[in-house]
Amino acid sequence: MAEPAWPSRAEVAAVIDHTLLVPEATQAGVTALIAEARELGVPAICVSPAMLPVRARGLVVATVAGFPSGKHHSLVKGAEGRLAVEQGADEVDMVIDLGAAVAGDYAAVLADIVTVREAVGERTVLKVIIESAALRDDAIVEVCLAAERAGANFVKTSTGFHPAGGASVAAVRLMAETVGGRLGVKASGGIRTAAAAAELLAAGATRLGLSGSRAVLDGFPD
Repeated sequence: MAEPAWPSRAEVAAVIDHTLLVPEATQAGVTALIAEARELGVPAICVSPAMLPVRARGLVVATVAGFPSGKHHSLVKGAEGRLAVEQGADEVDMVIDLGAAVAGDYAAVLADIVTVREAVGERTVLKVIIESAALRDDAIVEVCLAAERAGANFVKTSTGFHPAGGASVAAVRLMAETVGGRLGVKASGGIRTAAAAAELLAAGATRLGLSGSRAVLDGFPD
């Protein structure tokens, strides 16, 4: 059986959030991120909320809330997201309370996401980071369903900072099957090669969060 054809470089670039979320990020680093995104043909950047506002005309600006631990009060996550939107963010990637998910308290997960959804408004794209590497399959399914019920636009695998790991093909496939195309699936965390990105896209990822976008894109055909 023939392997599926890889997407083109341009097709992959079109689904990348070019990301800079390291604690030591500077405004100069954000400026370089924006320039590189434009050079690579990437439509979106993702930066820490403290770096907002940014001048990134023509690019989608994403940021994070409750990052990276998720162990923030829901009202704090909501306030962080709302302030980010007021400062020009188009999209907010929020981290769930992972402990609630591990404990099977999916009502708490739902309430957490609803609080942020209401705070950022319906026009803001909301992505829900679930830390899939730290969850059992049944918990991944339940958290994805909670995100859908709460009105999220995407479910996202990882922050990239959890010791359990980042995106995996198995998790992305399960997330994609669960949301059934009704939500997007963002794969993020530890994606460093074109082969890894291609596998995740084939498994159902509709967005990629990459800090090393150039290295990944260089592996795809023009």
